[in-house]
Amino acid sequence: MIPAPVRVANEALAFLLELVTLGLLAWWGFTLGHSLPLHLLLGLGLPLLAAVVWGRYAAPRATVRLPMPAVLGVKAVVFAAGAAALGARTGPGWGLGFALLCLANTALATRYRSALAAARAERP
Repeated sequence: MIPAPVRVANEALAFLLELVTLGLLAWWGFTLGHSLPLHLLLGLGLPLLAAVVWGRYAAPRATVRLPMPAVLGVKAVVFAAGAAALGARTGPGWGLGFALLCLANTALATRYRSALAAARAERP
């Protein structure tokens, strides 16, 4: 089992990474295109789309309950979009670093949740 302080810190990091991903998508969206309406559409639309998809399928209180592999797939797509946005604006190294941080964070959180589910299943 993962120690409680590590779990709490990882959950806080997960929330921060989710917010940063939305910010990265907004930053990238506002720089795409050549007109103000397109900047606004993409700069506001991309993070809004990501937030809706995340809230519907990947959030702890998601409105649609998916099996864990599908939830991880949704998270991977959203985080990859954020990493691609960062890479497009700053260079591929930063995008790759962000993607690896998101991967490590999600892996640790998934490991904890799986261990917790197994422990609950063993109880009578």
